[in-house]
Order: sequence, then structure tokens, then C-alpha cells
Amino acid sequence: MGETITFWVLAVVSVSAALGLVFSRKAVYSALMLGAVMLSLAVLYAVQDAPFLAAVQIIVYTGAVMMLFLFVLMLVGVDSSDSLVETIKGQRFWAMIAGFGFAALVALAVGNIALSPSAGLTEATAQAGGNVPAIAELIFTRHVFAFEVASALLITAALAAMVLAHRERTRPKPTQKVLARARFLGDHPSPLPGPGTYARNNAVDMPALLPDGSVSELSVNRVIARHDVEEDRLPEDPKLAEAIRQAVEEESK
Repeated sequence: MGETITFWVLAVVSVSAALGLVFSRKAVYSALMLGAVMLSLAVLYAVQDAPFLAAVQIIVYTGAVMMLFLFVLMLVGVDSSDSLVETIKGQRFWAMIAGFGFAALVALAVGNIALSPSAGLTEATAQAGGNVPAIAELIFTRHVFAFEVASALLITAALAAMVLAHRERTRPKPTQKVLARARFLGDHPSPLPGPGTYARNNAVDMPALLPDGSVSELSVNRVIARHDVEEDRLPEDPKLAEAIRQAVEEESK
């Protein structure tokens, strides 16, 4: 009874996560949905008395491959506009053919499971001496060629991803000397205000701006404001000049 409930709950979770993986517009969300699918498969393996597959599913796929996907997305970055550009000609056609072929393989696998009599996990692994020895015997004897081809395919895919993500630098990387010279030749040679402040520069004689664009009178230095009014050194911005005059008038009262 518990196995049936677990199956139906995880089936809904895994299918929902798979649909979110396909239809999500952001690559990071798709990667997280893929992680949910992998964890659901691991739990299903554990329920079916396959602890080795469950551990491999969590350690290798969810813990290594999934984290690799997330690190690549965070380092390289994915723009939503890039996914609309077909960089390789004919990739949609071949993707459709691959999709139909995969659907045919899934249909054949489901038909084989539904029509052929099931031997059971205990009887299938009893001759080899357990679950792990049975998997090792199948991988390195009967399916060794497919296993090696899959490993070569994964290595080729990793190299292809590195080649596609690599971008040739069209100009030399600017050094610290070049950046410093460009900053002093620009409009702001001094450092800009830190994050969270609304000042237009780091000078103490210039009032700060509130989020709505109005001048914060509390940021006006009264001594410098009085000196600016006496020497007629008010800023060109009328809002800033009016704020300085108001600060001097309030102080004189």
C-alpha cells in the first residue's frame, strides 16, 4: 500500500517537474526542475529495492551533473533572446526526428514491460549474488559496448559545450593602467557613490536625492550652504539651489 502511494505521489511530482523543465522560459528554472525529476527517480529506485541505483542517481546525477549545469548557467549566463536564434541550420528538423525516435523507443520499452512476464527483482539478482553484482555483470559484459559509447558521448558533449561557450576576444583585455586612464579622462574621475545612496556625487556640498527625485534637506550641510549663498556659488540645478537656500533660511530662523 505504501509503495503504491509513494509511486503515485512521485509520479505526479516528476511529471509536473518534467513539464516545467520543458516549458520554463528561464534556464535556471529548467535546471531546478531537472533536479526535482532526478530526486523523484532516486526515491522510486529506493522503493523498488534498488539502493545502488538510488545512490548513484543522487550522488552522480543530482549531486554532480546537476550542480555542473547550475555552475555553467551562473558562470556563462543565458539570455532569453539567444534561445530564439537558430545558430545551427536544420537543428529543429533533426530535433524532431530525434524526438520521434525517442518516443518510439519509449513505446517499445513500455510494450515490452507490459506484455512480457516479469521475473521480479529478487529472482533476477539471485543468480549474480545481489543487486550490485548483477548490475556490474550486465554493464561490463552484455552492455559494455553501449556503456563505453555512452561515456564517449558524454565526453564529446562536454567538449562541444566548451567549444560553443568559448568566445574569441576581439580586443585585448584592458589593464588596470588603461582603466585608470579612461576613468580620469571621463566625466567621473572620482569614485561614484556607494550602493544605497541617492547622492549624485561624493561632494558634501551637494544635497542627496530621495527615491522620488526630490531633494533631501537633511543632507544639506548648513555651514557649507551658508557659505555658498554668501559667495553666490549655488549649483545650476534649480532644485538643488532652492534646497540650499531653504536650509540657510531655516538655520537663520
